[in-house]
Amino acid sequence: MKHILVTGGAGYIGSHACKALAQAGYVPVTYDNLNTGWQDAVKFGPFEQGDLMDRARLDEVFAKYEPAAVMHFAALSQVGEAMSEPGRYWANNVMGSLTLIEATVAAGCRNFVFSSTCATYGDQDNVVLNEDSAQHPLNAYGASKRAIEDILRDFQAAYGLNHVIFRYFNVAGADPEGEIGEFHRPETHLVPLMLDAIDGKRDGLTVFGTDYDTPDGTCIRDYVHVCDLVDAHILGLDWLEQGKESRVFNLGTGSGFSVMEVIEHSKAVTNRPVPYSVGPRRAGDCTKLVSGSVRAETELGWRAKRSTLETMIADAWRWHQNGHYEK
Repeated sequence: MKHILVTGGAGYIGSHACKALAQAGYVPVTYDNLNTGWQDAVKFGPFEQGDLMDRARLDEVFAKYEPAAVMHFAALSQVGEAMSEPGRYWANNVMGSLTLIEATVAAGCRNFVFSSTCATYGDQDNVVLNEDSAQHPLNAYGASKRAIEDILRDFQAAYGLNHVIFRYFNVAGADPEGEIGEFHRPETHLVPLMLDAIDGKRDGLTVFGTDYDTPDGTCIRDYVHVCDLVDAHILGLDWLEQGKESRVFNLGTGSGFSVMEVIEHSKAVTNRPVPYSVGPRRAGDCTKLVSGSVRAETELGWRAKRSTLETMIADAWRWHQNGHYEK
């Protein structure tokens, strides 16, 4: 069986990718420093603790497993923090990824699947973003991801490192079987914050800004179910194994929902009120981000099967009620 090295495999998206890889017949090898990940989420293959900046440790893991490909999820990803501490994002995301990419090439591995972000596009209102849209990131998180995309293109030209880049929109939901889910400390994502507020685990949800140029004044985002997202990664891996060219794919649904719409759907799914208050806008937040995912559909054959708000919130609520990871 082929081994796939999954950086950040103890995190939210990475752990779901590991489950999908195992179900597809691969052996996912999680490489994670556990700064934000959870060892309890590593259930589907071997675990190797290590940091992306530790080249010797990376070389050791590559030599041990000889992975057929790398799936790279590990990154800092909080927009507010990226605005206030940009140096951390350039150092961790870019330098860590460069070290990983160099180790990948040195080990003779030539297939690389990269977790990028719609944040590379910046704030382009009333535009359905596709893979050829201009990239104007507003913060160090989006800028660092764009830089890694450039690194991958340079390493392909120099060393033949074939890659698939996925630019995600907002990821939500959880494993329908309840084995793994979304849990961050601190929590910054809308759906789990909202479920905590519904469940009385926090005083309430803060809606950051109600004066955006949208129908209800709150930000609009394109939400995609985490299981749909990782399905695309398996298809991206297949794409590379078939020897196809390096490619960028957006992953979203093409439909956006405002913060207030998410709140209203959550009331309906949980049959509970959502306590919230209104706060000022956060620096770096875009007004509207909606994906055009035609390329993923036509070329990869990908479909967002679970990405309705009702399903995403219901799956997340089931996980939320079943308990959380512990360090």
